[in-house]
This record gives sequence, structure tokens and C-alpha cells, in this order.
Amino acid sequence: MAFLEAKKVSKFFGALAAVSEIDFTLEKGEILGMIGPNGSGKTTLFNVIVGVYPPDRGKILFSGKDISGKKPHKICHLGITKTSQIVQPFTSMTVLENVMIGGMFGKGLTLSKAKEKAKEFIDFVGLSKYLDEPSGKITVASRRRLELARALATEPEIILLDENMAGLTPWEIDEVLELLRKVNKDMGITLFVVEHVMRAVMGISERIIVLNYGEKIAEGSPEEVAKDPAVIEAYLGEKYA
Repeated sequence: MAFLEAKKVSKFFGALAAVSEIDFTLEKGEILGMIGPNGSGKTTLFNVIVGVYPPDRGKILFSGKDISGKKPHKICHLGITKTSQIVQPFTSMTVLENVMIGGMFGKGLTLSKAKEKAKEFIDFVGLSKYLDEPSGKITVASRRRLELARALATEPEIILLDENMAGLTPWEIDEVLELLRKVNKDMGITLFVVEHVMRAVMGISERIIVLNYGEKIAEGSPEEVAKDPAVIEAYLGEKYA
């Protein structure tokens, strides 16, 4: 039984099939990557998984139980959380307060326990020196780390990472990759990674699925996917495929 599974999942916006008949499995402890051109349905699929949108067809299973259409806070309490493509912390609140929110509302911790755990996760992501700094005053790279710390504060079993390395320098990307490997190996958290930085997603993922126009067009190891003619065509056009 897969840890997380999609069965023929579709999501429509009017007549547009943003996601169409998607199947995938994610095993416990795995790092699964998902790539595809802009508008291919990656973020929509993530939003269906975490309950932002209910699927119009198909279902999502978590540890064998159907979670399709559950509210986002219910899915978070079950153990699945997502970072946002566009980082939007509560800018007037401190880094510490932002992460505490994850523990209090995502895990139901008391104020004192949420504060204690938040400090641990802030230290883990390397933001301790910004503990009492308003989140609106820290850099983009630091906000990406804050987003991860806030997700960790919900004590998830699975984190969906939606372009967590967007806007970062190569050096910053290397640091985040090392951090994510620790999240996976040391904390035992399963990761599902959407990323446009090919070096990053190819370097960290054990398997990769590829979407194009809302459909899954390929699945396999990073090496297999990189050589797939359908993937090359989706990214570069028929001439190069």
C-alpha cells in the first residue's frame, strides 16, 4: 500500500482540465519530484492533495484512507502540509511568531509548547539570529527557510514543496538541498518536490513524474526522465525531441 496515492485525479476550471486522470504513488520516506512546463498542472495537483480544491474526479489516498475533498486544516492535522510557491509570511509578525502559528493551528500545540518547538525548527533551518525580527524585513532566501520551518512546525509526515528554491542563487540552492536531505533522512519526513530548477530536482529526487497540459506524460528515475523524448518535446519542442 502506497503512503500517498492519486487515482485518476482530475480538476476542471470551467471547460479547462487543469489536471486530467493523474495517477501517482509516493512511498514512505521517499523523495518524489514533479516537473513540467508552466501551466502544466503541478500546483493545481498539490492544491487538490491538500484540500484547497476538491477533485472533480478520482481520489487521493493517504495510508489507504480516502482524503479527497477534506478541508485543508483537516489534511494538515492528518500529517500532510504544503509550502507555497509565493511565500507569504505574516510580515508584521516575528519569525518566531510565524513558526508558532504552524504549531498551534497545524498541530494544536499550546502556546508554550508551540514556542519551544518553533525555536527548535528555526534553529534547524538556520534562522536563529532572526528569531525576533519581523518576517517582512528578512531576505527572500530567509523567507524560503521560514516557510520550511513553518511547515515543519505542523510535525508533518509528508511535505509538498512547491518551488521552494525559486529565486535563490546556486550557492543558496545547494544549502537548501542539504537541508531537505536532512529533513528526509534525519526527521524521516517524506517529500514531494515541485521545482523548475532542474539541477535541484534531478539531484534530490529518487523518482520524477512529468506533467504537461494537465496530463502525466512520463515517470521514472531522473536519468530516465531526462532522456524521454516526450519530456524533451514538452520543454524544448518537437524539433529537439
